[in-house]
Amino acid sequence: MTSTVLQLTTVLEPRGPAAAIVLTDAQVASLGSTKTPPVRFTIGGQTVAGRIGRMGGENLLGLNKSVRTTLGVEAGDTVDVTIELDDEPRTVELPAELATALDADPAVRAAFDALSPSKRKEHARSVADAKRADTRDRRIASIVEALRP
Repeated sequence: MTSTVLQLTTVLEPRGPAAAIVLTDAQVASLGSTKTPPVRFTIGGQTVAGRIGRMGGENLLGLNKSVRTTLGVEAGDTVDVTIELDDEPRTVELPAELATALDADPAVRAAFDALSPSKRKEHARSVADAKRADTRDRRIASIVEALRP
C-alpha cells in the first residue's frame, strides 16, 4: 500500500462532548497503514496530531475540546481538512524534575520510554499541572515507583 494525503471538505460531526471527522473505510485504507493509524491533520493552517479510531462501526478522527480550541472549530462546522499518515515518533515534553528522576535510574527510564505516547503524556501532564512543589514531588515519586521493575 502507498501512503497518500487526504484532502476533503466535511462537517465536524458531534460525538458526545467531542466532535469528529467521519472517514470511509476506503479513505482510511488510502493512507496505507493500519485501520487506526496515527495521523497529522490540518484545518485552517493549524496542524495537530491524532489517531483514527473505530467506534460504533465508524472510522473517526476525534477532536476533543483542546484540539477544537487550537483549531478554532466546533461541532457542526464545515471544514477543509488535510489528513496524512504520521510516521514520526511521538515525543513528549517532560518537566525537568520528572526527566531528572527518570534519568536517575536507567531501568525506570527504559520502562517509561516503553510506555505508549499517551501514557507518557499523561504522566508528564500530571507533574506539570501540580501547583505546589510537594504535590509535584509526590507525583514524581509515584510515577517512578510504579515503573520500577
